[in-house]
Amino acid sequence: PLIGERDSNFRLLARDRREFLLKIVNPAEDVAVTDFQTEALLHIARHDADLPVPRVVRTQAGDAYFWLREPEQQPRLVRVLTYLPGMPLAKLERGPALRRNLGAGLARLDRALGGFEHAGSPTDLLWDLTHAPSLRPLVVHIEDEEKRALVTAVLDRLEAHTLPLTAGLRTQVIHNDFNPSNILVGPGSEGALDQLAGIIDFGDMVRAPLINEVGVSASYHIGEGDTFLEPLKQFVAGYNSVLPLEDEEIACLFDLIQGRMTLTAIITAWRCTLEPDNRDYILRNAGRAWAGLAAAR
Repeated sequence: PLIGERDSNFRLLARDRREFLLKIVNPAEDVAVTDFQTEALLHIARHDADLPVPRVVRTQAGDAYFWLREPEQQPRLVRVLTYLPGMPLAKLERGPALRRNLGAGLARLDRALGGFEHAGSPTDLLWDLTHAPSLRPLVVHIEDEEKRALVTAVLDRLEAHTLPLTAGLRTQVIHNDFNPSNILVGPGSEGALDQLAGIIDFGDMVRAPLINEVGVSASYHIGEGDTFLEPLKQFVAGYNSVLPLEDEEIACLFDLIQGRMTLTAIITAWRCTLEPDNRDYILRNAGRAWAGLAAAR
């Protein structure tokens, strides 16, 4: 069994030693959303065959998924994907070369997703920066008054200034969750763990301004102290070397980085009230988000 927020996930080891990921989809999930994720992976495979993302394993009938029907239970959709080896980024120290390579890898993913369209793209995703101001009612779950004021100020700026600007920028389907738990790292030619080995978990994909992708992912590369921007610059430079950003996009980037950290702070505080027993997993990225918000103000 593997940890998952919505689906039941399992790592499978076949007799021939190949490994796979079995996903039994939550019955509450819209089938169109699952098809959106599956078709996106197939689209990526056609446009960048070497990009390290899971590949869809078809059934014997050639389908991308099938239905599991058991007595007295809701039918559940089942998918099988290839399992990617690698070390989770969350367990590693990051250097400049790794950050640049991660940025470049994400840009390759976005380039491969360019032109992909699907009716199943969600319009009400909680983690969609486009709708960040709608989370204002959840701010009450942040107990510290100073922290509440900090995230409220970010939401105010997004609503009044930044989001109206991004509405007119390049838009496409984005991964939207390029965080350390969803990134696998492998060794380069000299043995150092500085290469992107895998991008996993496409469950938060959404059609949104392309610069949102960079804002989301860069938020996990905020440093500390007076040089807190340096790691972020390294990551963005890697992205920009593959998929150049436009001046108008760059102008919105820092606000969007703060926006993603604000989403993390608000949503995790709210979810902890709903699932107190799952607190450690829910808060795995919250500490970094609060530190980043404090450094950025």
